[in-house]
This record gives sequence, C-alpha cells and structure tokens, in this order.
Amino acid sequence: MSSINIGIDPDQRARIVQGLARLLADSYTLYLKTHNFHWNVTGPMFRTLHLMFEEQYTELWQAVDLVAERIRALGAPAPGSYAAFARLTSISERDDVPSAREMIRELVEGNEIVVRTARSITEIVAEARDEVSADLLTQRMQVHEKNAWMLRTLLEE
Repeated sequence: MSSINIGIDPDQRARIVQGLARLLADSYTLYLKTHNFHWNVTGPMFRTLHLMFEEQYTELWQAVDLVAERIRALGAPAPGSYAAFARLTSISERDDVPSAREMIRELVEGNEIVVRTARSITEIVAEARDEVSADLLTQRMQVHEKNAWMLRTLLEE
C-alpha cells in the first residue's frame, strides 16, 4: 500500500483492506444476484418481488462504491473484476432461474453472508481505531440485517 499517514498502522490497514475487499466482493455478487432475480422473477408475487429486488439492488449498487472508495482511502486498489470477486466472495452464483421462493431464500442467505463478512472485520477495525470503516460496517450490517428480515417474512407460511 502507498505511503499514507492517517493514524492507522500499515499492517492494520492491510488487514482492514483485505476484509473490505471480501465485503466488496460479497456486496457486488449479491448485487448481481439480486438484479438477476429482479429480471427473472415470476409468479403470483411478481410485482412485490420485482419492486423489492429493485430497491435492494439499487441500494447495493450505491454501497459497492462506498466500500471501494474506503479501500482506496486506505491506500489500496479496490478489486474490480469478476475474477477477483469470484475469488473473494462467499456467495454462490446461479446460472439457472430458480423459483420465486428459492430466490427469496437465496437472497436471505446472501444478505446474512454480507452481515457475517462485515462483522468478521469489526475487531481489527476497532483495534485500529478506524472509526470511518467502523461506521461503514455498522451501516452495511444494518441494511443487510433488515433486508434479510424482510425477505425472511415472505417465506413464512
């Protein structure tokens, strides 16, 4: 990483960047999956899901920029290729078109994965006293916990 002096130890910055790169990859992969499901959802809940998925992918699109810019502010290049995201993400992709119910289930799982990824780097962020990254992580966890909850309610019988 380039020589910057923002009060965070270079080794800690590197560890934070590694975590944020995973968060970026998970967020981008979830964005892509949500957008795909928005395009391809069918069934009696079409309109509800089509609109909900659009809200969620639109928010994710803005979020990936925030995460990438935080990585840059910490002095590292942000990953930005499908190959890099595939190496870094914990979210699986789909080549087929699942049922609407399966789409919901997968998006619950994807949002929970993003929360776990964000939570996994909160300790190093706290140790480094990196309040900016801590704030970003808190915001991301809040959004994805709420998305998972809202999607989960649609699976209740």
